[in-house]
Amino acid sequence: VGLAESGGGSVQSGGSLKLSCAASGLNVNSYCLAWIRQAPGKEREAVAVIDNNGIINYLDSVKGRFTISLDKAESTENTLYLQMNSLKPEDTAMYYCASDKRILCAYYDGGSVFPGRFNYRGQGTQVTVSS
Repeated sequence: VGLAESGGGSVQSGGSLKLSCAASGLNVNSYCLAWIRQAPGKEREAVAVIDNNGIINYLDSVKGRFTISLDKAESTENTLYLQMNSLKPEDTAMYYCASDKRILCAYYDGGSVFPGRFNYRGQGTQVTVSS
């Protein structure tokens, strides 16, 4: 599985950014895709997850502001997106996309252990929100 993020940058509070993740080599019958973020000195957080059945979950702090979506252009070549609106300084972090089997999504709880369970992760893209 190959994952490559893009779309990060610097914005002011209240602004928007859309992150993309080119995902290759997915098992189309079983995947859990996630956007994970980590800020310096803070624990990792999975802000949004989506599985191959289209089931989506969000971290409480981003509900109503972030939207995860998947473009299934090709059977094993997909693009994962994270539309981020009404950004806040506390959203500042390195954002990663991650992939694993669909069953992993069933364990999503918004906690700090869940993000570490993914076997595949991209290099990340930095998001900085200034006040």
